[in-house]
Amino acid sequence: MGLFSRKPRSKQGPAAQSGGRDAKAETISHLRAFVSSHTGCEAFVEPPTRVTQTTMVIVADTGEWTRRRVPDEATARKLAQQFSIPAFDVNLSGYPSRMREWNEKQRKNHG
Repeated sequence: MGLFSRKPRSKQGPAAQSGGRDAKAETISHLRAFVSSHTGCEAFVEPPTRVTQTTMVIVADTGEWTRRRVPDEATARKLAQQFSIPAFDVNLSGYPSRMREWNEKQRKNHG
């Protein structure tokens, strides 16, 4: 089974399924582009909540970050492995201080 694999829902037609493939490809492409254009990237896996599914946050050494939804923790870890970056469970590690510092700097510069 590949990344982002799910059993197709019986009510989904071909258009809906291809849209899902496009979204998966866009997610992988976005994350890959972020990792390749930033140094010192690390992945932080956020567990699902009542409102959101599992997400993956990639943080660069500058503190700049990006977040995307992924089907589950295993998929996030496989992606991190493909990108050759470490992956952490955010509930165990927390977010890196450089991410908070980058967010604060962005607030000051844009607020």
